[in-house]
Amino acid sequence: MKLFPILLIVLTITGSLIAYDLPPIKELPFEALPTKPLSPKDNPTTKVKIELGKQLYFDPRLSIDGTVSCNSCHHVFGSGTDNRALSIGVRAQKGGRSSPTVFNAAFYSVQFWDGRANTLEDQAKGPLTNPIEMGMPDHASVVNRLMTIPGYVESFDQVFGKAQLNIDNVAKAIAAFERTLITPSPFDQFLQGNRNALNDSQKKGLATILEVGCTSCHNGLLMNGPEMPIGEAAWQKFPTFTDSEYVQKYDLLKDKGRADATKNEEDAHFYRVPTWRNISLTAPYFHNGSVKSLEEAVRVMAKVQLNKTITDEQVQSIVAFLGSLTGELPKMTLPKLPPTSGTSLVGND
Repeated sequence: MKLFPILLIVLTITGSLIAYDLPPIKELPFEALPTKPLSPKDNPTTKVKIELGKQLYFDPRLSIDGTVSCNSCHHVFGSGTDNRALSIGVRAQKGGRSSPTVFNAAFYSVQFWDGRANTLEDQAKGPLTNPIEMGMPDHASVVNRLMTIPGYVESFDQVFGKAQLNIDNVAKAIAAFERTLITPSPFDQFLQGNRNALNDSQKKGLATILEVGCTSCHNGLLMNGPEMPIGEAAWQKFPTFTDSEYVQKYDLLKDKGRADATKNEEDAHFYRVPTWRNISLTAPYFHNGSVKSLEEAVRVMAKVQLNKTITDEQVQSIVAFLGSLTGELPKMTLPKLPPTSGTSLVGND
């Protein structure tokens, strides 16, 4: 474990002295969030592509019954999630996992809890044909439906060229929009040298997570591990210590995690480490959405991942720090969706 040079900070709060240790900012195991992500070489970002992707992201006609859009499970006017334990898809079906936030997903090296997609483009294709999520029979059905909407045909011609309305370009447009969903936070200002960006409670919380050991997994740009090449991740077993009462209480072993995607039993209960960014907004917590409060989630993590029982004071300090990761949400307006004339594209089932 890396040892940090220590700077002792002593603060006066409500008349009492509270001392805690913080390393110099440059020695912290975190990175400030860029304001813009890099565009893939095969999907350069353009203004018109972003606008097309935004329309597709909000359009429920991409689902079989016209009830579910990307935004249904990943609300960009709120937390980037739906704040449900399990997301609801077409015909009111419940999915098997809680929706991760779409905010800052551009910086992930793999997508989904189990990392079964490498890129945002890969991820965008999955829910369209998932029978529980958006329920389209196949990707050809998605494309055929879009081709009956003149406004989309015109937009795809403009963005990608004539006769280029295909599933790969649908995914590229959605991904281009999602790459704009970046949420710089007060903690980023702190990492850039503004010591006043965090209040005293948040600074104490920062010292607490270093002391408790949370940063053994939660470090880097998204506080989800070191930067990795696309297609790779810092996988972590969850839960690690299974003899805790929390494991049974919150049913943490029911889901096989990455093993469901790889069919390799060695991957059982391994997950992509979730981001800490905007975590105060994204309750309920964990892959199954089983924990409603952030305070309880902190206690559970300390016990099942670090085998530590932490105090209420430590919990409150950590929660205070996590609040500094709530970022400025992207400015957003609803897009105008291209209409159809005199016909409906979705059935009555």
